[in-house]
Amino acid sequence: MTTTRTSYDLSYRDHRNEPAPRGFLRGDPRQLRTLTSQALFLGEHEIGIEHQGSLYRLKITRQGKLILNK
Repeated sequence: MTTTRTSYDLSYRDHRNEPAPRGFLRGDPRQLRTLTSQALFLGEHEIGIEHQGSLYRLKITRQGKLILNK
């Protein structure tokens, strides 16, 4: 059986008439938009983030901490 990963819309905003995608935490719309690490990593231990033409790597360490490298 093949499993397919779901792509999450990371530009999501808190629209009260729409359900929040899995992994998003709702709250006061004036507060920081928050994602769970589970929603970002989708079972992986490293993801790439492209920012202004550079690739950054966000990793989960063996101790469960996050580290960001360029």
